[in-house]
Amino acid sequence: MKSGKIDYGDVQGLVRFGYKRMTQARYDLLRVKNATAARAWLRAAPVTTAVSMDPPPKTALQIAFTAPGLRALGLPESAIAGFSHEFRTGMATESRARQLGDVGSNAPEWWAWGGRSKEPHLVVMFFAEPGHFESLVEICTGAAWQEAFEPLVPPLGTADLDGIEPFGFVDGISQPQIDWEQSKKTSDPQLDYTNIAALGEFLLGYRNEYGKLTERPLLEPSAASEGLLAAADDSAKRDLGVNGTYLVMRQLQQDVRGFWEFVNGQSGGNPAEAAKLAAAMVGRTTGGDPLAPVRDEPIPGVDPQDAAANQFTFDQDPTGSRCPFGAHVRRANPRNADFPGRPANFLKKLIIMLGFGPRGFRDDLVSPVRFHRILRRGREYGVEPPPATPPTADPERGLHFICLNANISRQFEFLQNAWIANTKFSGLSGESDPLLGNRQTIPGCPVSSDFNIPAEGGLRRRVSGLPQFVTTRGGAYFFLPSIRALRYFAALGDG
Repeated sequence: MKSGKIDYGDVQGLVRFGYKRMTQARYDLLRVKNATAARAWLRAAPVTTAVSMDPPPKTALQIAFTAPGLRALGLPESAIAGFSHEFRTGMATESRARQLGDVGSNAPEWWAWGGRSKEPHLVVMFFAEPGHFESLVEICTGAAWQEAFEPLVPPLGTADLDGIEPFGFVDGISQPQIDWEQSKKTSDPQLDYTNIAALGEFLLGYRNEYGKLTERPLLEPSAASEGLLAAADDSAKRDLGVNGTYLVMRQLQQDVRGFWEFVNGQSGGNPAEAAKLAAAMVGRTTGGDPLAPVRDEPIPGVDPQDAAANQFTFDQDPTGSRCPFGAHVRRANPRNADFPGRPANFLKKLIIMLGFGPRGFRDDLVSPVRFHRILRRGREYGVEPPPATPPTADPERGLHFICLNANISRQFEFLQNAWIANTKFSGLSGESDPLLGNRQTIPGCPVSSDFNIPAEGGLRRRVSGLPQFVTTRGGAYFFLPSIRALRYFAALGDG
C-alpha cells in the first residue's frame, strides 16, 4: 500500500479531472494489429497525467485496455491473472449480462461493439478545448497509429450539450469528492452521510472504505519490472496496479421521443403535469433542483458551486412524497449512512450502534452508499432536442457512460444490479429504474414497468406500462493503467 503524498505524475488525469473545459472529445475503440508497432506508439503517446497545471492544458489523451488488449500487447497470463475476475472475463458473459440487465434488446448479441466477437483491445480517449482537437488527433493518429491499430468501429463522437443530458435534465452535478489527502477515518462508523470517499475506492493501491486494499496485479521481480514498476509494500513483488483503476464503458442509446411522448400521454397533454411527472421519475427538475428537501447544515465534501443541487439527503423525506423511492437519483445514490435515522445525539447513536431503537419499514433495506460509489466521467452524444416537443426527425442520441472504480463488482455491478435494475429496491415491488430499467420480467416478479409516486397523507399514484427508454448499444471493462504501467506495457517486447 502506498501512503503519504500521492504521485499525481503517475496517475492518468481522468481520475482527478473531468476535463469539462475540453468540450470536444471522442473515443476510439481499437484492436491491436501489430503488437510491436502498438508498443512503439505507446512509448511516444503524450498521455496526460493528473498533475495540476496553471494554466491547464488545452488537450488530454488517455488510454485504457481490456484483458484481451493486454494479451495482444504481450502481457503474460501469469500477470493478467492478478487482475479482477470481472475484468478478466468481461462484461458480456451470460451470467453478467443477466446481472446487469443486458437481456432482451440490451443483450450483447445486438451490441454495435463489445461482447465476445466485438470486444475492443483498447480505448484511446481524446479531449480538447475548441480549436485544439484536430491538432491533437493529427499528432496521435499518424503512420505509427495506422501500423499499430485497426478501428473496431468508427470513432465514437461526443456532443457538447452544455451540461444537459439528452432527456433534457441538468447532468454531472453529483460526484463524490475523492480523499486525495487520505485523511478520512474509514474504520469509524459513518453516522451521517458524507460526499467524501476514500481514495482506494477509485485508485488501486490505497485504502478503501473498508480500510482495506482492493486486490491488484503484483508481478514477480524481473529486470524489466524492477526498472519501471514500483515495489509493492511488504513484498519483493512489483506493483502493476497501483495508481491505476478500472474503467467501465457503456454506450446507452436514449429514446428521447419515447420518454416525452410517454410523460405527455400520462399527463393528458398538460405540459406542467408532464414536467412534474418527468421530474418525479428523475428525482430532479430539468434545471437540476432536487425534489428532496434541502438541508440547512452543510454536507461534507459537497462542492460549494453545486451546494444548491446537492445539499440534501432523503432523511427529511421518509415517505417518499417529495422524491419517490424509485426515482433515478434515489436509486443511483441513496445518500444514506452506515445506520438509518441519522441519530442526533450520542445516546441515540450508541443505541442504534448496539442494534436497538425504533425501526422503520425501509431501515437497513439499502446498503450504505459509501461502499458503492462510482466516479462518472461519461459524455453525451447526438444533438440536443427541445425536451417537451421532440423533433420530427429523431437521430440517435444518448450517453457514452464511463465510470471509474477500484472494484467493479462491489461498485459498478452492485449499483447496476441491486439499485438500478432491482424491482425490490427499498421495499418496492414491480418497478425498476424509471429511466434505465429494461422492463423485463423476472421469476417471482411478473411486472417491472410500474412507477409509484407516494402522496403525503393520501393515495399513491401508480404509473403503469413504462416502456424501455434506454438501450445498451455496447460495453466493456477496461484497465486504466498508471503512467509507470503504461511504460511497462510499452517495453514488453524489449530484450
